Amino acid sequence: MTMAIACLGWGSLIWCQKALPVIGGWQTDGPLMPIEFTRQSNDKRITLVITPDAPPLRTLWVALSVKTLAEAKAVLAAREGISDANIKHSLGAWSAGGGSPHGIGDWAAGKGLAHVVWTALKPKMGTEYRTPSIAEVLAHLTGLSGHDRDRAEEYVRMTPRQITTPYRAAIEQALGWTPQGLG
Repeated sequence: MTMAIACLGWGSLIWCQKALPVIGGWQTDGPLMPIEFTRQSNDKRITLVITPDAPPLRTLWVALSVKTLAEAKAVLAAREGISDANIKHSLGAWSAGGGSPHGIGDWAAGKGLAHVVWTALKPKMGTEYRTPSIAEVLAHLTGLSGHDRDRAEEYVRMTPRQITTPYRAAIEQALGWTPQGLG
């Protein structure tokens, strides 16, 4: 019997899978992970990433139609635009029998999974790899206009409703970008 390989998600991966080979729909009972809106992406959106001091929240997951962990990493890297050289820095992975961050191993074992992959980009503001404050994130988003603002708003609104973070609450209050995503 082949055990499943899963991908964790919490942001645009949920509503914009592109060519990610998923089996079925996203499940809302993923492991708890510290996720927050703390990464300024290259297209100026503020995106969700694993943020060490963020409160843990329930992530989402989906089975992948792949046969190996290497294939799972490759398809996730392709979806995320991560080069082969950066896979080891920008993707996370767990395999049965191995240690895991955030209790992913215990969660995955309970689901009968052999491997789990996820995007592991770091918090970033401008060119600095650091966790920005809520005030910095709000100033950045407030300063956007046109297409940049539209894309940033879409990201926040389309993020699954269960991804309730302190930064999201501040963004909703300041900008009125209430959830429209899954859930």
